[in-house]
Amino acid sequence: MKSLDHWINGRPSKGSSERYGLVHNPATGHQEKQVPFASVEDVDAAVAAAKDTYATWGKSSLAKRSTILFKFRALLDANRDAIAELITAEHGKVHSDALGEVARGLEIVDLACGITVQLKGELSTEVASRVDVSSIRQPLGVVAGITPFNFPAMVPMWMFPIAIACGNTFVLKPSEKDPSAAMKLAELLSEAGLPDGVFNVVHGDKVAVDRLLDHPDVKAVSFVGSTPIARYIHTTASTNGKRVQALGGAKNHMLVLPDADLDAAADAAVSAAYGSAGERCMAISAVVAVGAIGDELVEKIRERAEKIKIGPGNDPTSEMGPLITAAHRDKVASYVTGAAAEGSEIVLDGSGFTVEGFEDGHWIGISLLDKVPTTAKAYQDEIFGPVLTVLRVDTYEEGLALINASPFGNGTAIFTRDGGAARRFQLEVEAGMVGVNVPIPVPVGYHSFGGWKDSLFGDHHIYGNDGTHFYTRGKVVTTRWPDPADGPSGVDLGFPRNH
Repeated sequence: MKSLDHWINGRPSKGSSERYGLVHNPATGHQEKQVPFASVEDVDAAVAAAKDTYATWGKSSLAKRSTILFKFRALLDANRDAIAELITAEHGKVHSDALGEVARGLEIVDLACGITVQLKGELSTEVASRVDVSSIRQPLGVVAGITPFNFPAMVPMWMFPIAIACGNTFVLKPSEKDPSAAMKLAELLSEAGLPDGVFNVVHGDKVAVDRLLDHPDVKAVSFVGSTPIARYIHTTASTNGKRVQALGGAKNHMLVLPDADLDAAADAAVSAAYGSAGERCMAISAVVAVGAIGDELVEKIRERAEKIKIGPGNDPTSEMGPLITAAHRDKVASYVTGAAAEGSEIVLDGSGFTVEGFEDGHWIGISLLDKVPTTAKAYQDEIFGPVLTVLRVDTYEEGLALINASPFGNGTAIFTRDGGAARRFQLEVEAGMVGVNVPIPVPVGYHSFGGWKDSLFGDHHIYGNDGTHFYTRGKVVTTRWPDPADGPSGVDLGFPRNH
């Protein structure tokens, strides 16, 4: 069994811990790698390397940082397939979906390459007699990222390119379930000429996470994961005086009005619910059908969903792969097997599905639940699997109230031909990202990603302008150069006034 390493101070490190986690291929169920779980000492070594390097990297020129990031971007582009293959082997998503993940990560690297524009300061001259005021932004120091299994390349790239472009050094704690993509990114950064210690990777579990949250030299923490853990990250790191952005879970609704193109809505619902086997924080998991369109819409969704080809992610004919672990597969299946007892109508039941020749894989089929009550667990919980729930309401107002009553507020969508209704929805709905006839409204890199309510803890969204502001802090400099013609200034105990 292949054993992975940490990446500390520009090179692989086995670390000091003798604890390991197992990395499975979800399509086969086989254990193919083991990953070391960092000790407190391992985390300390990574933070120490980052702190030492920050002394020079934080003062490096913007030109040097940009040059290295441009080289990294070229290497990332050239290695798309290799990274996607690592993602497929450890996460299970199909190769085309993994390539899409890398492409969306590249968007943020593009943004980081142009960080010189983002870091421009402001200057006001003559705010008072011969007094100028300038505003500048400076890096924080050592910052950390804790990232989830569902996007092992993209989510880290939502964080570290902007962080290091701003002059910070970075410690990444990727998911222990699919860690190889992070190691490949570390290797490419080193090849691009990034100085040792600027980017570090420590694998592990709660021991590593808690040490990052407690470490006095870590100035900020970025997190993407479930709501309970996001709340814990935010509370713990904030208590320790750190800046925190913690993105939590989701229950993304898609409101379909009676005037919508139902074929387009059905296509969108199937794509957004079952892509990547539903293991996306922006997956549509609840369709809200308004008025009399429910039966027709459910039938169109069913027709499309039951044609999806499920199989190993490295098979070009596969459209959906397995779930990340057998335990997660069983949990997702339980929402379907218990749905009827909670009042839902089971249109498609994917529990018990398997793939011939890959019977040990973490397989589950497509599930579609109709007429789901809001009290059902399948509606209330973030399932994170290929289970789509359909709820029925009579009016737009009822559908909006249902969506806004959810504790989650990550993303949402409306399907309609009515521009007025769409405009009203985007203003009235309580969610951080809204799609109008767009089922997965993940913003492009030069905007920012983030939800509301229990989907975000902290004041900053991730990447975009919010990312630059999160990884820097402002400083205002007031300057006066006296003119000899002024003569002696004299003592003045009054409060300064501009005149």
